[in-house]
Amino acid sequence: MALSWKARRRWSLVILLVGMPAYIVLAVSILNMLDRPPFWLELIVYVVVGFGWVVPLRFVFRGVGQAAPDADDEAGSGKE
Repeated sequence: MALSWKARRRWSLVILLVGMPAYIVLAVSILNMLDRPPFWLELIVYVVVGFGWVVPLRFVFRGVGQAAPDADDEAGSGKE
């Protein structure tokens, strides 16, 4: 079942406002439990983890920043 544009927009807000901070706290907590690895390894882990959340959630964010597909061109642009 495909998500509608409105549902994807709502889920993207939930992911960015709730999921992302929780994901960051989890990543930092796991690295701190590993007794702070060397800087270069920590940097690599943060880069991989930073891009890692995008891959499974890519479909949610695709097209969300654009105008609604069912909106008229003139009504959605705000220009007269």
